[in-house]
Amino acid sequence: MNPKERIADLRTALHEHNHRYYILDQPTISDFEFDQLLKELEQLESQFPEFYDVNSPTMRVGGNVVKTFNTVVHQYPMLSLGNTYNWEELTYWIERVEKLAPESTFVCELKYDGVAIGIRYEHGKLVQAVTRGDGAQGDDITTNVRTIRSVPLQLNGPAPESFEIRGEIVLPHAAFERLNVARRAEGHPEFANPRNCASGTLKLQDSSIVATRELDAYLYFVLPDGVLADTHSKTIEAAGELGFKVPRKSDKYIAECSGIQEIKSFIEYWDAERHHLPFDIDGIVIKVNDYSAQKDLGSTAKSPRWATAFKFKAERVITRLEHVSYQVGRTGAITPVANLKPVWLGGTTVKRASLHNQDQIALLDLHEGDEVFVEKGGEIIPKVVGIKLDARSERAVPMEFISQCPECHTELVRKEGEAQHYCPNTNGCIPQISGRIQHFISRKAMDIMGMGSETVQLFVEKGLIQSIADLYDLTYNQIIALEGFKEKSVTNLLEGLNASKQIPFDRVLFGLGIRHVGATVAKKLARHFGSMTQLLKADFETLKAVDDIGEVIALQLTEYFDEDANLEELARLQKAGLQFDMEVVKAPSEGPLVGAKVVVSGVFESFSRDELKLLIESLGGHNVSSISSKTTYVLAGEGIGPSKKAKAEKLGVPILNEDEFKALIQ
Repeated sequence: MNPKERIADLRTALHEHNHRYYILDQPTISDFEFDQLLKELEQLESQFPEFYDVNSPTMRVGGNVVKTFNTVVHQYPMLSLGNTYNWEELTYWIERVEKLAPESTFVCELKYDGVAIGIRYEHGKLVQAVTRGDGAQGDDITTNVRTIRSVPLQLNGPAPESFEIRGEIVLPHAAFERLNVARRAEGHPEFANPRNCASGTLKLQDSSIVATRELDAYLYFVLPDGVLADTHSKTIEAAGELGFKVPRKSDKYIAECSGIQEIKSFIEYWDAERHHLPFDIDGIVIKVNDYSAQKDLGSTAKSPRWATAFKFKAERVITRLEHVSYQVGRTGAITPVANLKPVWLGGTTVKRASLHNQDQIALLDLHEGDEVFVEKGGEIIPKVVGIKLDARSERAVPMEFISQCPECHTELVRKEGEAQHYCPNTNGCIPQISGRIQHFISRKAMDIMGMGSETVQLFVEKGLIQSIADLYDLTYNQIIALEGFKEKSVTNLLEGLNASKQIPFDRVLFGLGIRHVGATVAKKLARHFGSMTQLLKADFETLKAVDDIGEVIALQLTEYFDEDANLEELARLQKAGLQFDMEVVKAPSEGPLVGAKVVVSGVFESFSRDELKLLIESLGGHNVSSISSKTTYVLAGEGIGPSKKAKAEKLGVPILNEDEFKALIQ
């Protein structure tokens, strides 16, 4: 087989496996086998660039950087939907439709709380993806959309010569949580909610970062009308056959309904069940099913007459903005915080809400003493969503973002392309120093027993430590002289520091707190380079070439290692005896957990969850955070979430209790 034929075969196979994994949830090969095929394709495409294809599966990883997004005029305007929040208005709309288009049937669908997108295909291949914009024109974000694995790059079977499919790009809850966990670990402010995160991600200029964000896409509207079938519901089914991720009747995401009672039943069902979905929805869309009836009903300048949205009521309250304070993270990131008059919202008393950055304050046009509307983003995180302008005093003063660090008074900086302001006084700003040390001693990093955040704060205030390396210079006499410390507590702390010298290199690297280097990235770097010595030798291009690293992380690493102060600290840590080499552990070749994907949930008697995860890895297994048909086992302790248990049972994934797990690995 010649290279051209092999490349074509690999692309076809990888497209099919991608479809089975991300659309059908029915994989037929392992992740390892998929990766091997992908690596072979990457090598061949590198050797034979003349066979380049923009829709190759290798484009999923991203890597293209754009300076600006081109503006594209929509071939078909992207109209907005009319909304209703009560049964009376919905009943009126249905009656009006039935009067104008007798014998109409309806289709009810989930209203995804994501980012609207239009994707154009020609000859079965993706050619362009455009945001909604103002409805008449939007941004060309094709490069970013190609990285979303549930968006097919080429279609299954015969397809119309040219058509457009529209839908919503969402960030699933599990991916959103993983992203925020990583950001917390890295000292970055958390994203407010999945929708905003998805929107911001799609606007990123580096597609390699987009590829890591685990975006998903549900597509539900095909243009021109009738290109696949004569009704909306049949069109959706046909689109699913072509390889698109569409709402399916089997999931109850879509249903054909006749009249108000069936529509009401669908809405009431999802109003109660929406919290169990893996993504956010904010209502139900009701459409006339038949395209000829849609044509008869027509559209206004803003919205179609043949569709409407029933919006779920979001919990929203009004309270007073008392003042804005500013927090300094361990990386120097400045986060404004709205301090509110306490108010009850969604089962908790809300006193504070993140304002994220200067741009958000400007967008809200915040003034001192404003009456503000507060919601829970994703029904979890409090956020200020608007201002009650008619309650604003004429003497109210606009909020101005600070220009100096609130702690050390250093002039703040804001890098081009970033929304965040930073304090550059890395080694002289107390919250940054304390934050880095607290991160270093944390459980997932060095796990230093006998030391907590209050102890770190005290040591910094007393001048005993100003850096991570200072920890290993602490003496018994220095600590015992401090109020509240007894012989036993001092001994435990020093023993904890000594024990941390055995912590593996990847966790040491994570503990340094380099921007964008979370636990997963640190492990990849440690395994790739094997030692700090080799990592220090790597230049920008070498770092960028490492799997899942990319330009942003590579830049942060080079900037960190270019600082003399950081190099001096690394030298002190190495001298102190910390692990700067990765221990090579040979994975077992056989055993009950070799290759197994295990979800750990709940509380256990004999192990902590971290101990269990380490044990699983040592036995050749893989820890995964969410349950799918690919999951081998769910290890269930006390208090396992009912939704996880129900999903495992639905998918037929074996659920093991602690005793069953012990028996399995013996």
